[in-house]
Amino acid sequence: MKYRTLGSDPAHRREVSVLALGAMLFGSYTDEKTSFAVLDRYVEAGGNFIDTSNAYAYWHDGGQGGHSEALLGRWRRSRGVGDEIVIATKLGARPAAAGTGYIDNPEGLSAKVVRESADRSRELLGVDKLDLLYAHVDDLTTPQQETVEAFGELVAEGAVGLLGASNQAMWRVERARNLAAAAGVPGYEVLQYQHSLLRPRFDIPGEQFPDGSLGHAGPELLGYLRAEPSLTLVAYSPLLAGAYVREDKPLPPDYDHPGTPARLAALREVARETGATVNQVVLAWQIGADLPIVPLAGASSVAQLEENLAAVDLELSAEQRARLDAAY
Repeated sequence: MKYRTLGSDPAHRREVSVLALGAMLFGSYTDEKTSFAVLDRYVEAGGNFIDTSNAYAYWHDGGQGGHSEALLGRWRRSRGVGDEIVIATKLGARPAAAGTGYIDNPEGLSAKVVRESADRSRELLGVDKLDLLYAHVDDLTTPQQETVEAFGELVAEGAVGLLGASNQAMWRVERARNLAAAAGVPGYEVLQYQHSLLRPRFDIPGEQFPDGSLGHAGPELLGYLRAEPSLTLVAYSPLLAGAYVREDKPLPPDYDHPGTPARLAALREVARETGATVNQVVLAWQIGADLPIVPLAGASSVAQLEENLAAVDLELSAEQRARLDAAY
C-alpha cells in the first residue's frame, strides 16, 4: 500500500492509504458478513481510509440513514480497531424526517445540527473523535459563519480532527475557508467531489443543482488544488458505479457527449497495453496524478476489492498518461 498526507496541522493531519474504501452500502444493500469480509481484507492489504456518512443509506428503507455508521461501529468493536484506521463521515444531507430526502428535507448545517449529528456519528461509530468530518451538501439557509464556527468548536474540543466539504460551489468553499481563517478556527482541507477519467458535462441541471452540476470536480476545483497545496481531493464514484465495464449499466447522462468515445478508446487501449482492467487503469490514473487525489471506491465483494487494490501498484508511463489526458 502507498500513503499520502491529509491536512497541514501536525496535531490533526493523518497518513492515509492512496485508495479509500467507500462504505456507503455496508449494512444495507451489502450484508454484514460481506461488509466485514471486505473491511478485513482492505485493512489486511494496508488500507486505512474508510468513508461513510450519517445519511447512508436512508433510501434503503426510507428512514434517516445510519446503517453504514452503525455497521462500522460493530466492525470496529468486534475487531478491536483503534485510531490506526481513519474513518471519514459526513453530515448535512441526512433527511430531517423518515420518508423524506436530502433534496426536499435535509438536516442542514446549523450549529445545532452540526453538534447533534457529530455526536450521533461518534456514538454509532464508537469513537471519541471523528478523524475527518465533511459538510456533505451545502446549506444556503444557514449563515456560513455559523457553520464554520460550529465545525471549529468541534475541532477545538477534540471531537473532530480534519474538516472537509463536498458538493459545494468553489466560491462557497473559498468563502468558508476565509471565514474560518478570520475567526482563527480550522477550515476545510479535504474536498470530496465526483471525479473520473471521463469528462462530464457541467451544464445539465438537476434537483440539487438547477444551474448545472456542482458535484463534479471541474476546472475550478482542479485549479484550486493546484493553487492550494494544503488541499486534497477525495474522488468519489471514480468507477461510475460499474458503468465502465457493465454492459447492462449505461453511462450517466452527463457523460453522454461527443468527447466520451475517444476517451473510452484511449482507456481501453492503455488497459490492453498494461494487461490491467479498465477499472484499474482509471484508479491508477488518479493515484499517480500530479494533483493530490485519493480515489474513493466502494466494493460489494472481496473480489471487487481485490481488483481495486491491484491498481495501487499499477504504474502508467508518462506517454500513457499523456494519451489518456489528451483524448477528447
